[in-house]
Amino acid sequence: MAKSENQKIKLVVLLDILKMYSDEEHPLSTNEIINKLAFYGVETGRKALYDDIETLNRFGYEVITVKSRSNLYYVVDRKFDAAELRILMDAVLSADFITEKKTEELTKKIAEMAGVHKAKLMTKNIVYSDTAKHSNEKVYYSVDAADRAIAAGKKLTFRYFDLDCHGQRKYRKNGEIYTVNPVALIFNENKYYLTCYNDKYMNLSNYRIDRMDNVEMSEEDITPSPCKDNFNVNRHRKQAFSMYCGETEKVTFSVTEDALEVIFDRFGEKTKFAYYGDRYKFSANVQVSPTFYGWCASLGEKIKILSPVKVAEEYREYLKNIVLQYAETDKENEEK
Repeated sequence: MAKSENQKIKLVVLLDILKMYSDEEHPLSTNEIINKLAFYGVETGRKALYDDIETLNRFGYEVITVKSRSNLYYVVDRKFDAAELRILMDAVLSADFITEKKTEELTKKIAEMAGVHKAKLMTKNIVYSDTAKHSNEKVYYSVDAADRAIAAGKKLTFRYFDLDCHGQRKYRKNGEIYTVNPVALIFNENKYYLTCYNDKYMNLSNYRIDRMDNVEMSEEDITPSPCKDNFNVNRHRKQAFSMYCGETEKVTFSVTEDALEVIFDRFGEKTKFAYYGDRYKFSANVQVSPTFYGWCASLGEKIKILSPVKVAEEYREYLKNIVLQYAETDKENEEK
């Protein structure tokens, strides 16, 4: 690149250098900045550097000057502070749909937004959770294709798989291509889902992004449906347990006092309770499904479904079948 062309981007390079290599504990001297600019093929002098720093500050980039024999400079104008970046890093670490390789790449990029000095400290202090990371390296491409299809109002095609006992992919419908109308991408319970509907059933379904393969945006426009027009991301996330879709019902429960925190976490802090003997009563819209009943079962006697009667009876049958399975096991053991 010619010298004159390098000079045209001097302010951009200067700002990048200050963001990358300086902070309040590691200011850069005039000579250090001049040398780093020279490394990128940009020449400048002391007087020109003072003018450039003044220009950056005049246009809203906060660069602090520490007056000394050789002035020191550091930037405080960052989009994220260290605490915010730490939260982003922890979110990436806990998201199981992001592979180990991508997790390492992403956390490094996030940390570098704080500058090289703080990045070293932040990556050094990373605490890896016991999150089971998945191995689908195509997740990024799948998210990109789905995002583009939603924005363009186009259908999406993909193959969908489960894992067998050997951890190998087993494609559903013998590898048949799914064609769906995408509605939204939703992050829920550390997993990423595509919410969509197909032309045959016209009701919402959720597919895990890390279980999708050969994801492509179609040239075909989406088919309009009321389920898309009435879709609300936050409502859908609250109502669907583990993103398992079912018929939406207004269910009334009774819960013990030590289960209130769990209810707030699940349905939000605006949940309204009424006294119900020595328990509490509340209602919530939920999508009735096996995962919903599994959630209820995890709370044991702390929660009880009061109505609708149909939902309470289905839950009773769900529990009965589980108990029956163990009763049959006991009988088999006795016969042995």
